[in-house]
This record gives sequence, C-alpha cells and structure tokens, in this order.
Amino acid sequence: MSVQNKLPYYQIPEAPKEFTAGTSASRMVDGLGFRYYWATEGLTEKDLDFKPNASARTTEETIDHIFNLSIRILYATLIKVNDGKQYKMTFAEKRKKTLENFLQASTIFRESKDVSQFKILFPEKEFSYWCVINGPIADAIWHVGQIVSFRRSSGNPFPEGVSVLIGTKQD
Repeated sequence: MSVQNKLPYYQIPEAPKEFTAGTSASRMVDGLGFRYYWATEGLTEKDLDFKPNASARTTEETIDHIFNLSIRILYATLIKVNDGKQYKMTFAEKRKKTLENFLQASTIFRESKDVSQFKILFPEKEFSYWCVINGPIADAIWHVGQIVSFRRSSGNPFPEGVSVLIGTKQD
C-alpha cells in the first residue's frame, strides 16, 4: 500500500448509524474530504501550475485556499480563534494536513451533541455555526470542483473508478 493510500479519505468512512446535526455535518466534511483526496491525487507540477486565465488562481493557489478553509473548519470545531498564521509547506504536506484537518473536524462534529457551539472565531468577530456550513465547508466543496476542472484542462483527468456517490474507488 502506498503512502497516499494511508492518508484519510481514500474511501469515505462508514456512515453513522444515527442521524443528528453532528453526524450530518460530519458526513458533509467526509464527502468533502473524499472529493478532495481524489481531486488532488496524482497531480503533477504542470497541474499545480495550471490556471485557466491570467486573472484566475493556479491549481496550487486553490489548494492553498482549501488548506486555509480546512483550518477554519477545524478551528470552529475546536472553538479556537483563527490567527491568520501562514504556513510554508510542500504540496504533499499541504494535502496531507488538509485531509487530516477534515478528518479531525468530522470526528468532532460526529461526536457532538450540540453543534451550535461551533463558531468561526476571529480576534475581533465571531460567526455562528450556520456560517461554518455556508462559509468554509461550502466554499471548500466549490473549490474542489475547480481543481477537478483545472486538472482536466491541464490534461490529467479525474482518476477512473472513483464513485463520489458511494465514496469508494474501484481498483
């Protein structure tokens, strides 16, 4: 088994047995993690440098943005203030850390009895749990779709055998 297969979200985790606000939020993040795993699997330098036009982000800049969104999601579940810290990492390190952030946030959501406690916190302002959903979770899903489109445009299509419906990869 390769190192990549040991990363979270090679396959989507088993669905929770119970339907709660926490398990629903957890499953949204799991779906995001699974899509991100496969959208970023096998990207080349050419893919990372690709951008559809001069005013767009490159694929790697989009990955940087998703990484920052993963921090925002995780910090909401940890009830931790977003400090705006910038990280210098390789693509592989960012990919791994993003997936780990999604998994940790998903686990906290799944085990939660009260999701209303999770907020986006900045030093001068806070945003409710609802903003966690329509903000960084939805935004990250949006940008994962961009990565899939960008990789197709740079000649590296989405891996075959990935089913986003059931969350598995047929080898």
